[in-house]
Amino acid sequence: MASDPYRSPASRGRKGGGPESDQMGFTMKRRRWLTLGSVVVFAAALMTSAVPAQEATREDHPNIVLILADDLGYGDLGVFGSPTIDTPRLDRLAAEGVKLTSFYVASPACTPSRASLLTGRYPIRSGMNAVLGPDAEKGLPSSEVTLAELLGETGYHTSLVGKWHLGDRPAFLPTEHGFDDYFGLLYSNDMMPPWVQTKKPLRLYRGAVEQPGEVDSGTLTTRYTEEAIRVIREQRRQPFFLYLAYSMPHVPIGSSAAFEGKSAGGRYGDVIEELDWNVGRILDTLRELRLDDRTLVIFTSDNGPWTNMPSRMLVDDRIRLTDAGTAGPFRGSKGTTWEGGVRVPFIARWRGRIDPGLVSADIASALDLLPTLARLAGAALPAHVPLDGLDIMPLLEGSGPSPRQDLFYFNDGRLEALREGQWKLKVEWKKGFSTPVPELYDLTNDPFERHNVAGGNPETAERMLNRLVAFAKETGAVR
Repeated sequence: MASDPYRSPASRGRKGGGPESDQMGFTMKRRRWLTLGSVVVFAAALMTSAVPAQEATREDHPNIVLILADDLGYGDLGVFGSPTIDTPRLDRLAAEGVKLTSFYVASPACTPSRASLLTGRYPIRSGMNAVLGPDAEKGLPSSEVTLAELLGETGYHTSLVGKWHLGDRPAFLPTEHGFDDYFGLLYSNDMMPPWVQTKKPLRLYRGAVEQPGEVDSGTLTTRYTEEAIRVIREQRRQPFFLYLAYSMPHVPIGSSAAFEGKSAGGRYGDVIEELDWNVGRILDTLRELRLDDRTLVIFTSDNGPWTNMPSRMLVDDRIRLTDAGTAGPFRGSKGTTWEGGVRVPFIARWRGRIDPGLVSADIASALDLLPTLARLAGAALPAHVPLDGLDIMPLLEGSGPSPRQDLFYFNDGRLEALREGQWKLKVEWKKGFSTPVPELYDLTNDPFERHNVAGGNPETAERMLNRLVAFAKETGAVR
C-alpha cells in the first residue's frame, strides 16, 4: 500500500471518476448567480424539494465557522486523549457542544479529503483522487457545486482563510468556487524544494493575487487567525460562512516564539498548543461581538497524522519523524485507510441549539457537512449530481441517531474499505485478480483492527465484499 500521497502522477496509474473533459476547467464557465432572478431560476431546476432556497437572514440562519486542521491526528487533543499536549480551548469547546468519536474523512490525503468536504461527494466522483502539486494542470471541476456556492445563493458572505489545495490555476481558485474572498496558501506549506521539486515559489495569495515575500510556517497560524478575525468583524451584521483551514500541523511545522519550547509534547506539541490558543481567539471574538448563540463552530481535521513520511521529507533537520502527531489507539496513518488515516477529531458547538457535553460514537463523515450546513442555511441541494452526504443535524443536537450507517473508504482512486455499523471490510486489490482479498474487523470489540475475523463471519464478509466490488465498478474505482 502506498504511503506517500505526493508521489509523482506518473506512478499512480489510471484515474477513475470525474468529468475528464471538465477537469481542465477551460470549457465550462463558473456558474455565477448574481441576481435574485437567476437564483430563483437555477434553484428551481436543482432543488430536491418544492421549497426554494431562501435569502439568509440573521434571525433564521446561523453564522458558520468551519475550522480544519491539516494532518491533525485523532489523539492530538486533550479531549481526545493526548497525555502531553494541553488544549484547554478545544477541550472547553467540546464540553460546550458535541464530540463525535467516529467521525471520518472520505480519503486519507489532503486534496481528495477537502474536495469531499466541500462537495458532499466521494472524491472519485469529481476526479480529485490524488494530492495536487504546484505544477498540476487540474483542479476541482467547475461542474462541482461547493458548500460555499450553496450558502452564497442564500445571501451568506463566504470566506476562505488558509489552505485550499484544490488547484492553483486561475480556473480552479477559491473565488471561482463560490468564495467571496480568499487569503492563504493554494496548497501545502511543504510544496517547495527540497521536499517537492518545482520552480514555483511558495507564496500566499489574496484572492487571485500572489503576495510578495517568503512564507514562514511559524507565522501561518497567527496570520490566518488575524485574517479570520478581520472577516468576522467585517461581516458580523450579515450571515457569514468562514472556512478557516489552518496549515498546521502539516510539515514543516512551525510555531511563534511565544510557544516555542512550552509544551510537554515537544515542538509538535508547541504547534498544537498554539493552534488551540488561536481557536480560542476566534471564540473570544464571537463572544465579544455577541455572536455566540448565532454561530455554529465546527473543528475537525482533513486526515490522520503523517507518521509514515517518506525519505524525501527527511532530507534535513527542518522536518523530523517526531513532527507528526498520533492517531491515538488506532492503527494506521495518513495515506492509509486504516482507522488512523481517516478517523479524525470532530467538535461542534452552537449555543442554544446543541446541548453541552454531548458525546456520540455514531458514524458521521465530512461528506455530511454540505447537506447539513446547506439545510441550516435554507439552501437547495443540487439535483444534477449524486450527493453522498447526509444531514446529521439530529446527531449533533442530540435529538436522534446518525442517519449514516455505512461509509466507503477511498484512497488514491481505489475503493479500499467499507464500514457497516460495527463491521469494517478492508480489501487489498491484487494485481491480476478480479476480486480483492478481504479482511473483516469488528470495530465495536476491536477498534484497533488487530484481528481479522473474516473466517469466522463468512456470510458478512461475502455480502460486504460483493457490495464493495459493485460500488467500485459503479464509481470507476476498479483498476
